[in-house]
Amino acid sequence: MTETQGSTPSRRALIGWGGAGLALGAAAAGGAVAVARSGDDAEPVADAMGGAVEFHGAHQAGIATPVQDRLHFAAFDVKTDDREAFVQLLKDWTEAARRMTAGKPVGEGAYGGLAEAPPDDTGEALGLKPSRLTLTIGFGPSLFDKFGLKGERPAALVDLPRFPGDNLERSRTGGDLCVQACADDPQVAVHAIRNLARIGFGKVAVRWSQLGFGKTSSTTPGAQTPRNLFGFKDGTRNIAGTETGRLAKHVWVGAGDGPDWMTGGSYLVARRIRMNIETWDRTSLQEQEDVFGRDKREGAPVGKAKEHDEPFLKAMKPDAHVRLAHPDSNGGITILRRGYSFTDGTDGLGRLDAGLFFLAYQRDVRKGFIPLQRKLAAHDALNEYIQHVGSAVFAVPPGVRDSGDWWGRTLFSKEA
Repeated sequence: MTETQGSTPSRRALIGWGGAGLALGAAAAGGAVAVARSGDDAEPVADAMGGAVEFHGAHQAGIATPVQDRLHFAAFDVKTDDREAFVQLLKDWTEAARRMTAGKPVGEGAYGGLAEAPPDDTGEALGLKPSRLTLTIGFGPSLFDKFGLKGERPAALVDLPRFPGDNLERSRTGGDLCVQACADDPQVAVHAIRNLARIGFGKVAVRWSQLGFGKTSSTTPGAQTPRNLFGFKDGTRNIAGTETGRLAKHVWVGAGDGPDWMTGGSYLVARRIRMNIETWDRTSLQEQEDVFGRDKREGAPVGKAKEHDEPFLKAMKPDAHVRLAHPDSNGGITILRRGYSFTDGTDGLGRLDAGLFFLAYQRDVRKGFIPLQRKLAAHDALNEYIQHVGSAVFAVPPGVRDSGDWWGRTLFSKEA
């Protein structure tokens, strides 16, 4: 075991994952894993559905990676004051993530160990393919109030202002850190978050989480733009994972943008947006199309024939969503979206608790999401049919470079 993974006694010595280290051992369950890259700085792409996405790289996977079908997102609160214990948790999480994204069990696996102790892996992903699982970690503003990190908080990691129309629920807002699990199999994504939460028991606790399905945006050129629960295509001009120039300009933190530890990282805004489904479903087709500025069948902008035709913004109503959100209406502001639809039962009044779990990555929140959302919150016709009920912002550090690296090393390797 390398020093970066920590020194660990026998796996069973501390019974479960509450100890200081992460024990390694079992071979992979299932078949071989294949991944491909198209350049040193290109995003890792699984060779086929069910394959594995490379965990290591200059940037974390799960940002510009082709968007998977399912999401399990979790925000955590830190429960320990021990910096060394928290750093060890990050190392343990990294090793678990490295294994799970490759389709391997955590530690020694779900069976075959000491019968008197809990197994290292919960077992519900046994026999399943990697399913293009990606795990992406981020650090919230509140984390920098702990462990002597105040001086390392990036200026770009601002607390989001309260926007007009916000009705944020404390139970769905904030968090010291987050993990975004994306996969093509929902059980693989849930398994990943479940096992990280289990490993973190006593050091971190889940503050809130969100399951998502039906990706509402794409980072793959040529792919059909997905539809949201209102039935419309949205995010037609999203940044593609192959557009390295646009990614460098709008998504990745550059050298000199802030503290060195964030170079190669990004900033994530997560918003739980409740859709007033029942009201929308009683709205005329013409009004629905006016609200978005696109036709419902093709997704073409007003007056155009095809979805990807260049929009004539002035042909849309002044409060049309596309017109207000378009980069040409916002001085070129561009964000990378990875949103998912959600349905979480009903609200007790017979209305669907459903909507969009909005995820946006950008180089600087102050120059990306905040000015864009200020404009939308004040003028967007869509506001009649939606409400923002959850919110969080995170600094997403650069990728894990190799087998000796770990999540957050560039931040926590600094002196306290």
